[in-house]
Amino acid sequence: MFSGSAGLLLSSSAGLAQSRWQMGVFPVTSFLAYTSHFGTRTGPWGRVEPHYGLDIAAPMGSPIRNWWAGSVQDVINDGGCGLGLVIRSGDYEHIYCHLSGRVSGGTYSSGQVLLRQGQGVRTGQLIGHVGMSGRTTGPHLHWGMRHGGRWLDPAQILRAMAAGRRQQPGRATAPKAPPATRVALIR
Repeated sequence: MFSGSAGLLLSSSAGLAQSRWQMGVFPVTSFLAYTSHFGTRTGPWGRVEPHYGLDIAAPMGSPIRNWWAGSVQDVINDGGCGLGLVIRSGDYEHIYCHLSGRVSGGTYSSGQVLLRQGQGVRTGQLIGHVGMSGRTTGPHLHWGMRHGGRWLDPAQILRAMAAGRRQQPGRATAPKAPPATRVALIR
């Protein structure tokens, strides 16, 4: 098994890893910039802290797509993540925070989106919209990933996804991956 610097678990077979990761969908349709990386960072209020995800800036209300098929494990409404979702895909959990919309009675809603715990979601399905709920200073999606309870670096997952697509036989052109990681001062 391959383990990257942040513990990204791929597969012992390169072919299996490529076919597995190329299925993913970049979660934000209106990408502006990566504004905060995975790992230790200086947070919005000046403290050094762990950051268990990748912050992806996008215009307020931009559609958010589900990375991989699975089911809604949890609907979040708290002071840190704000409004959010945890989607379980096998041993993986992908976390989406700072969404716009509402949470009521364990159900998340935003525009035509209505999701509740246990509900199945498809790869690429619209699951929410970029907002500013929770602890944030600007509109973005905080996208986190866990495997077996261990936090992974989403940027490594995106790199593996892009590499798998580049090497997929029979494709005339590979889908464009987002630009290389760049960190902006927007939070």
